[in-house]
Order: sequence, then C-alpha cells, then structure tokens
Amino acid sequence: MKILTKSYNGLEHIEVLSIKHWTKKTFSFKCARPKYLRFRSGEFVMIGLENGDKPILRAYSIASPSWDEILEFYSIKVEDGPLTSRLQYLIEGEKIYLKPKSVGTLVLDALLPSKRLILFSTGTGIAPFLSIIRDPEAYEKFNQIILTHTCRFEEELEYGKKIFNSIKSDNLLNEFVGDKLQLISTTTRDNSYFMGRMTEWLLSGKFEKFTGKDLNVDTDRVMICGSLEMLKEHKEICLQKGMIEGSNSVPGHFVIEKAFVD
Repeated sequence: MKILTKSYNGLEHIEVLSIKHWTKKTFSFKCARPKYLRFRSGEFVMIGLENGDKPILRAYSIASPSWDEILEFYSIKVEDGPLTSRLQYLIEGEKIYLKPKSVGTLVLDALLPSKRLILFSTGTGIAPFLSIIRDPEAYEKFNQIILTHTCRFEEELEYGKKIFNSIKSDNLLNEFVGDKLQLISTTTRDNSYFMGRMTEWLLSGKFEKFTGKDLNVDTDRVMICGSLEMLKEHKEICLQKGMIEGSNSVPGHFVIEKAFVD
C-alpha cells in the first residue's frame, strides 16, 4: 500500500521507520521526529493520511519519551475506522502527516507534588504512560511510580510489558528508575496471574494488598487514560478520596485524558 502525501500548511511529512503488529487488533509504529518538535512526556499530537481534498487527522499519544529522537505510537485497529483501517498497513519508508503541536493533560505539570504517582490505563490508553515512565523528571518528582494496564486478553498486555522490560535492561534508564517503578498488568477475560479491573481492585482492597497502600489524597497523584466508562469510574473513586482534578493551568491530585473518547 503506497501512501502519497501532498503539502498542507501547518502539516509536516514524517517518515515511517518501522511498524509492529502485536495482536490482530493492535499495532505500534515508529516515525522520524522533526528536529523542531518539542513535547512533554504524556502529550499527544495529530497525525493522519491523505483523504481526498484534505487529510484525515486523529489524536495520538506519543509513546516515546520527550528526549527520544523518534516518535512512537500505539494504535488499535478499527475495521471501518477512517484512519486506522488504512494506518495499519503502513510500511517502512512511507510518510504520514503530523501537526507539529503537542497538547494534553496527562503531564507532570498538571499534578501537585507528592510521593507516589499512579497511572491507570486500559487498552491503548497505556501509550502516554509509556512516555512518562521513561522520563527522568517523573522519578525526580515522585518516590514511586505504579503503572497499571488492564486488557481483555493477555496478549494485549505484551506491548506494555516489552517497554517495561526494556527499561530494566537499559543501564542508563535503570540508573534513575531503579526500584521506583512497578507494573501491574491485569486481564478481564483471559485467566492470568492478575485478573480484574482496577476499579474492582481499588474497591475490594486488592490494590492496597499488592501496592502496600490504598489510594490516598495526601500521598498519591493519579493519571487516567482509557475508555469513557473507565474514565468515569476512576474519576468517581478519586473524587470520593477527596482528590481534585487538575489541569495545565491549575495543578491538582488527578488528571484524565478526554481526547480519545466521545
């Protein structure tokens, strides 16, 4: 599949460096990063493909950290999706569109200082957190970082586990990460070592059992990324704990990303 790109004001052509299919429904791809593009770990950009008179663009979280020389994205495959139905067939050397302006609420600046950072994700919502857990600033601001990733099937957890393991095997990254990072991967359909939604873990006390402490407004800061239902459920739990939602202009105890849901 050859993708041709025209020139549009405000859009950049970036080259696809590689693509990997993790499951029948998920894939990741790496692209060349424009030298002038600056972003904070956890932010997203608009990327897209040619679509007649104008390109079709969608918001994608950057899974690579802000210091990386490449841009990595993690996507679900939607059979009838205007973009993903075509994006999944990318091959090395092709070019896609990028709007070189990053935005988003899943950034460290939107949270008040504290001791523990907890990242709740489902599905491809793990992408922005894979950027954050590879950012030295996160470990300067927090004593402990807990990343949770919940999917239906165990194979859908592979991408997150691969990035987590790459940190442990990277001497430079592991120098500042050390033992501060914990990954909890759970499934809702496949039988696995860890099962259940994180909301169930929080309400049943299982989260406290495996992390050593329940969610606490005095010591914890929270980021949430996933489906609309998941966002609502986690937000409600945070509010019940006395937490206040933060933003780029007014930092708080927790933040959510609404850009990827209706």
